[in-house]
Amino acid sequence: MRLLMPARNPRSRSPRFTPPPRLLQLAALSVVLLFAAAESAEAANSRPNVLLISVDTLRSDRLSSYGYSRATTPAIDALLRSGVRFENARTVEPLTGPAMASMITSRYPHDHGITRNALKIRPGLSSVSKLLRRDGYFTSAFVSNWTLAKDVSSLHEHFHQYHEVLTRKRWLGMFKEEAAAEDVTEAVVTWLREEKKDEPWFIWAHYTDPHAPYLFRSEFAERLGLSSLGTRLSQSDRYDTEIAATDAAIGQLLEFVKSQSRAGEETLIVFTADHGENFGEHGAWGHGRHLWEDAVRIPFGITWAGRVKPRVITEDSRIIDIAPTILGLLEIDAPSAFAGHDWSDVLVRGRPAPELPTLMQAHRGAVLPGRDADGAREKGLLEVAVIDGNIKSFWLPRSRTMLRFNLRSDPREMRNIGASASEAAVVLDSWMADVSQKLRRQNEVPAALDSEAIEKLRALGYIQ
Repeated sequence: MRLLMPARNPRSRSPRFTPPPRLLQLAALSVVLLFAAAESAEAANSRPNVLLISVDTLRSDRLSSYGYSRATTPAIDALLRSGVRFENARTVEPLTGPAMASMITSRYPHDHGITRNALKIRPGLSSVSKLLRRDGYFTSAFVSNWTLAKDVSSLHEHFHQYHEVLTRKRWLGMFKEEAAAEDVTEAVVTWLREEKKDEPWFIWAHYTDPHAPYLFRSEFAERLGLSSLGTRLSQSDRYDTEIAATDAAIGQLLEFVKSQSRAGEETLIVFTADHGENFGEHGAWGHGRHLWEDAVRIPFGITWAGRVKPRVITEDSRIIDIAPTILGLLEIDAPSAFAGHDWSDVLVRGRPAPELPTLMQAHRGAVLPGRDADGAREKGLLEVAVIDGNIKSFWLPRSRTMLRFNLRSDPREMRNIGASASEAAVVLDSWMADVSQKLRRQNEVPAALDSEAIEKLRALGYIQ
């Protein structure tokens, strides 16, 4: 028996399913989220990696690109030629802990708390690394100076990972608190090989050479026109060989980063130093306690191929400008607490370079255990200085002495032009008052140092 089905009217249509409004909303939301996720992934992939390289105790006038006659820095010179080189950059304090904290937080030492080595940074401060982390970057630091160790400085708070590259006993075999330049490069390269990150990275690599004791690197002697017998060389000559060794290691790091970059990807690279070094100028040796130009002038350059055109900027710049400028180049808002200037408008959009006052301070070395931190900060202040235009004004609180120099006509600071009631003197007085007031407010107690730590600091010249 055949079952007869009713004939279908060709004009009639099957009943159409109409989803409920809630389901339609969920579907639309899913599409939006998929597009947003795709855009977010594309944005993350389009953001550049950021490499911040700092070198300990590197005077700018010992780089070939800054006019030095010896070929100390061919790799660094090539890097600086490919981007913007700041001709007149200075640190805010010629001591590693304070300067490096100022570099990442864009705050002055009396504000972030590390005015002397062995004092910790104030907790909870904003920094370039924290802001990049919030924006999706993976942040990693590689430090090779014992004074930057996390137990000493607490700077590790500002990074996902904080690597202490303390691999060698550079101080006559007595201590294991630093590393050779090649050790730092090896640590960073190993990390880049082994840590495959989906997100962009921000790396800070701090090289300790050419810090004292100025080890002789004989493999660079011939290139620098020096005797291969290191015992006959001056401290200054040995210092140059360490600069050359550091340059070679940095060159290897730059080559590796370039080789690992994806097609069309360019890394944003910032190069600088924490401070310079004195070799007998004005009777000063080393760094940390005086604000002479040899100790405060630093190299500073920014390279970002395709975005930052090569040029030289002669206007004054400061180490506290680094953090806001990195953020500005990446179009990330910097907090109002940052004291530095964002140079991205100058570098990318061609705006005129500003005239910025340079404010500096110098303190005693490390803080010994058992001392009150507040007193250690306030009593440790040795000098403050202001550069306004061509005039550099010093104030020495202990002797209540003012020194003034015209850096245009007297760049070596040999002729004191005497006190003045000029605007620069007013700025200096205001700066001294601000430093003193905030030093009194800093009440954190420094971490107690054990006997080994004290001996390390003494050997490094930070305790006298």
